[in-house]
Amino acid sequence: MATPYRRDGLEAHPDRDFPDYKSTRLRHPTSPLVPLTDPETELARPFLGTGPIGPLDDDLTAQHAGEPIGERISVTGQVRDGNGTPLSNQLIEIWQANAAGRYTQAEDAHDAPLDPNFTGVGRCLTDDHGRYRFTTIKPGPYPWRNHDKAWRPAHIHFSLFGTAFVSRLITQMYFPGDPLFPYDPVMNSVTDERARQRMVAAFDLDATVDQWATGYRWDIVLRGPEQTVFEDVEDA
Repeated sequence: MATPYRRDGLEAHPDRDFPDYKSTRLRHPTSPLVPLTDPETELARPFLGTGPIGPLDDDLTAQHAGEPIGERISVTGQVRDGNGTPLSNQLIEIWQANAAGRYTQAEDAHDAPLDPNFTGVGRCLTDDHGRYRFTTIKPGPYPWRNHDKAWRPAHIHFSLFGTAFVSRLITQMYFPGDPLFPYDPVMNSVTDERARQRMVAAFDLDATVDQWATGYRWDIVLRGPEQTVFEDVEDA
């Protein structure tokens, strides 16, 4: 029997122009889209790496000669479709700031120290039950120039791929209890409160590693009423 299609809750997604988040006006097309006919664009799959996934790609604390500074955390979860079916072999990529709130990219001009033992990039494939796991450092908040005293809450960027580049989905995972939530236009551009809460991970004692790392669980739902909020969702 065919599974009935469950329409996404589009009202949960932010408008492309959100006045309090000033750079939104620069981050979406303002002219009609140009169709691409080259089939190679349907097959390209950019990776945060040039080769196969390695044994340390999901452990951001073990990718360098020394240990990074900061609170070690374990982030786990399950990727599901809109009907609750776990999705295996899904490529997940993450990138984040270090414990001081700074990215390694040269464009980051935040006056905070870089950590030579932390690059802030990882990737993995979901297992047969749709589960993933990363070991990393809890990122710090950082300032941005959107408004007076503007600071982004601590977060980790997630990217998920289907079978082609055009099926890429990008979102952000936040940490529970962050006092910066009410002041962050990025998060508050999602006007549906329940959708915003789905962007926040939960502390998970089962994911905690004794005397090593605290654990957080964050499940990702790709479609349907309980869909995780993704960036650049097309209008209906």
